Amino acid sequence: MFDDKVILITGGTGSFGKKYTQSLLSRYKPRKLIIYSRDELKQFEMQQQFNDSCMRYFIGDVRDKERLHQAMRGVDYVIHAAALKQVPAAEYNPTECIRTNIHGAENVIMAALENDVSKVIALSTDKAANPINLYGATKLASDKLFVAANNIAGGRDTCFSVVRYGNVVGSRGSVVPFFQNLINNGASSLPITDTKMTRFWITLQQGVDFVFQNFARMHGGEIFVPKIPSVKITDLAIAMAPDLSHDIVGIRPGEKVHEIMCPSDDSHLTLEFDDHFVIRPSITFNSRSNDFVVNELGEKGTPVTQGYEYNSGNNPWFLDVDQIRSLNEKVLKES
Repeated sequence: MFDDKVILITGGTGSFGKKYTQSLLSRYKPRKLIIYSRDELKQFEMQQQFNDSCMRYFIGDVRDKERLHQAMRGVDYVIHAAALKQVPAAEYNPTECIRTNIHGAENVIMAALENDVSKVIALSTDKAANPINLYGATKLASDKLFVAANNIAGGRDTCFSVVRYGNVVGSRGSVVPFFQNLINNGASSLPITDTKMTRFWITLQQGVDFVFQNFARMHGGEIFVPKIPSVKITDLAIAMAPDLSHDIVGIRPGEKVHEIMCPSDDSHLTLEFDDHFVIRPSITFNSRSNDFVVNELGEKGTPVTQGYEYNSGNNPWFLDVDQIRSLNEKVLKES
């Protein structure tokens, strides 16, 4: 569906953008692939790796609506990956987080509508479900904006959906490269925030593939959640450095022991499919279908039980130490 199409990725020089670009170019022949981001050095570095004739590099910030409007002219599909994502940084710099994650989301929506973009998928996070930190709260607001955009569209054909998933193995700023850096520098122990802590675990390639699938599945208005395994943070530490002790340092500002992807309060809206969940909109759409039981690929979902919650602590699928080590090694080879 991406052959001869124009695709734009906001925050395209990040971990997701680079992996999505690699996958897109290997599977399809897009007319243009636009990388939209604000860091000229990262764009220069990415150009050394991806310099196909279809590639376009736009310097711009999602806070700048006019620049976004210009960049989206003639665009068919948009992936909104730009965000300020570091939980402690957001706690200490709340206004900056709001400007990028909320105001930037609104700018993306308006630019997409004004340019008659066909489909938009916004990347979310498990921290947007029952948020306790500012990053999660801004991403929840962003999710609500993208869902409601399907009503704002009115008679336009532009559709908006959201993809929500957990920690990406080995992505920039995540715990795996943090632990690895400590190990490489001869650390005598690894810092553990809480011995009970769990996290959802997904590889970058799995996240990219899930986005590809949902462009084909989407009606517009859904929040797509993949079924993925959980890991215990202590098992991760053992997998990476079995001989190092653990230093319990306490939970950081705005951090949870377990993450949630489908809150129990949304159980009346949640549908279960074979390999994913869909959280239906809480609002009614006036100009398009409100039936999300069967998606555009013909896959059929069933309602979950009342009160059902999908969180990293009650997840029936956990990786053991050997599985974590094997997955880390696979990701390292692919990077």
